[in-house]
Amino acid sequence: MTAPVLETRYVFTLTVMIGAVTSAGETGIGVRRIIPIHGGEVKGPGLNGEGVSGRICDFGADFQVIRPSELIDLEAKYGFETDDGATIYVENRGIRFGPIDLLQKLKRGEPVEPALIYFRTHPRFETGHDKYRWLMEHVFVGSAARHADRVIIDVHVVL
Repeated sequence: MTAPVLETRYVFTLTVMIGAVTSAGETGIGVRRIIPIHGGEVKGPGLNGEGVSGRICDFGADFQVIRPSELIDLEAKYGFETDDGATIYVENRGIRFGPIDLLQKLKRGEPVEPALIYFRTHPRFETGHDKYRWLMEHVFVGSAARHADRVIIDVHVVL
């Protein structure tokens, strides 16, 4: 017997607004950066809502380690509220990698064609709202793009 074939289906797009980078410097494993999250929105056929207005910035951030090869390990933690009032916690881990000159442009806030950068994530969700329990019962993958003031992540459920 073989395992089921993996398939994915697009469910929504997260647009995460970000603030200025704070660096803790070289830590021995790479350069540690902390980037605050200042809200955003989620839209798509699987779910609608927007960033927890005002409250998301109190606890949301992306914690990154930039390796010497410029491979970036990402771990973002934040929450959002759906249109019908459910609060959903997000823990999104991933990697971003590409040509060093393009990654340097991104660091300076300059535009880079998203297709030239490998940026993939694995979001996990938590909520006590029954309608959205399916978010905790599935695996998700994201394809992301970094812009100067935001990160856009197309989220797909693995079926």
